Amino acid sequence: MALITKAVKGTLDVLPADSHKNQFVEKTVLEIANEFGFREIRTPVFEHTELFTRSVGDTTDVVQKEMYTFEDKGGRSITLRPEGTAGAARAFLEHGLTNEAMPQKVSYITSCYRYEKPQAGRLREFHQFGVECYGTASPAADAEVISVANEVFGFLGIDRIRLEINSIGCPKCRKEYHAALKAYFESRKGELCGTCLDRLDRNPMRILDCKSPVCHEIAADAPIILDFLCDECKEHFEKVKMYLDNMGIVYDVNPHIVRGLDYYTRTVFEFLTDSLGAQSAVCAGGRYDGLIEEIGGSHVPALGFGMGIERLLLLLEAQGIQLPEAKKCEIYIANIGEEASLKAASMATELRQSGMFAEFDVVGRSLKAQMKYADKIGARFTTVIGEDDIKANIAKVKNMQTGEITELAIDDFADTFMELSLQNAASDLQDLVSNSEAIDLSKFLGGIM
Repeated sequence: MALITKAVKGTLDVLPADSHKNQFVEKTVLEIANEFGFREIRTPVFEHTELFTRSVGDTTDVVQKEMYTFEDKGGRSITLRPEGTAGAARAFLEHGLTNEAMPQKVSYITSCYRYEKPQAGRLREFHQFGVECYGTASPAADAEVISVANEVFGFLGIDRIRLEINSIGCPKCRKEYHAALKAYFESRKGELCGTCLDRLDRNPMRILDCKSPVCHEIAADAPIILDFLCDECKEHFEKVKMYLDNMGIVYDVNPHIVRGLDYYTRTVFEFLTDSLGAQSAVCAGGRYDGLIEEIGGSHVPALGFGMGIERLLLLLEAQGIQLPEAKKCEIYIANIGEEASLKAASMATELRQSGMFAEFDVVGRSLKAQMKYADKIGARFTTVIGEDDIKANIAKVKNMQTGEITELAIDDFADTFMELSLQNAASDLQDLVSNSEAIDLSKFLGGIM
């Protein structure tokens, strides 16, 4: 029978064999963020469309070409979130976090939706790790936010990644810069794409971010924002660099970074790699001091970044970095007969309540088929329970790697098996350390914890 339908183009199924990788990466980035004081926030998958047109900018590719927007049954224009910052800012303002101690630091793992041409590292539904920091204009905060991303890459062992930074100034700087850009692009007006012609009067900086090869080539010789920074923005950018230097974070200044969203001001940055082909940006962010004001609040300086989870996983794979293995079944309890099946169920329940990964037969297989299944799932130990074993109160537990058999009391099985399992894990670890000068302990521990 043919499938009724397949997954929507640009979406990705994460199957059970691989989901532990996503879980490990997501847990890791949130824990690192927490070490910097960023606590998790969760916002709805859709928002009122005006949130994004006001914050992201109606001249951006995201708003003009990529958003999934629809009218709900109440006649309201609703949009699936194309990025995480606007929703987090709306929640910050709506729930009065402006009245809390500053700075307010939040982090998230969120799904995002953009109608783009699907390719490796670029999906229409993707997931983003992000951090947002509200209530500080200090350049120290810029450096700290950058250091969160830098710590993620360092912890995961990622190399061949570079940090590029720039300052795109404040509204005061950009007024003069926009005039210079407009004059430059007016001289090449006949070569610009239709979208950029529309941007020329409304927001010429957006032309710098156009994906058209022709516009990109024209933009390469355009005036750069660093030549137009006011004294305050110059000082801010210099101090950001000083903090990064003192933190030991290596960077390059790239005056052509502008970012694709209108809410950015002053510091902008990207972490880039040569390991993913065309999709070189793995993390991007910066400062957006006018965002809260733009969506209806008072002036609250803010900054943050977004990091694509799928692209991060591709990078780990491309660089051959092995993540901890999925947790394996610690013990499979095979059984013979209905009474033994009931006992196996209660034994498995006690083991699970003690934090152990245990399975028993829920299909009604023959003993031979049960043991074949236990082997397929890689169970570390097995035991077979029958009526005679129940009467004798003895379960014979087999170590599937060594073949060693240990007898344990069924009535006290959970506690005694846990001791056996821990002894076995300690012995395996000692053997690994003895036989190898360099082992990935995190990978080994990830499989047994």
